[in-house]
Amino acid sequence: MTTPAATPINVLLVEDDPGDELMTREAFEDNKIGNTLHVVRDGEEALDFLYQREQHAGAPRPDLILLDLNLPKYDGRQVLEQIKSDAELSLIPVVVLTTSAAEEDILRSYRLHANAYVTKPVDLDQFIAAVRQIDDFFVQVVKLPRNAR
Repeated sequence: MTTPAATPINVLLVEDDPGDELMTREAFEDNKIGNTLHVVRDGEEALDFLYQREQHAGAPRPDLILLDLNLPKYDGRQVLEQIKSDAELSLIPVVVLTTSAAEEDILRSYRLHANAYVTKPVDLDQFIAAVRQIDDFFVQVVKLPRNAR
């Protein structure tokens, strides 16, 4: 939950599962998170959003990215690698939010410079709690670079 001192941020959710998207939206609503949630459903659309191409021309630069790994077109690993290798995008914190608890996915994500790796809880209440903890940390605790262009 954001406090009056916290400035709302733009969050980009890269998620192809409608159920997980709905749970994330519910977590934002239930916790009265004042951040703006933008949703894209595959890796190609994520890159279009980040580079403000096609239907995402004029999209805001996200302050935080919640990234699923298992995506159509470009998977989350490819998207993460592109974000972190681009000087203009690399400062955006990326939280990998995925169902995979595989050690190889965790290691690869951190090698690609993910800022955090969170395994999605299956239980709705635990999922909402996890999203709230991500929000608390990235909005309340740490200082994010704003509009780093």
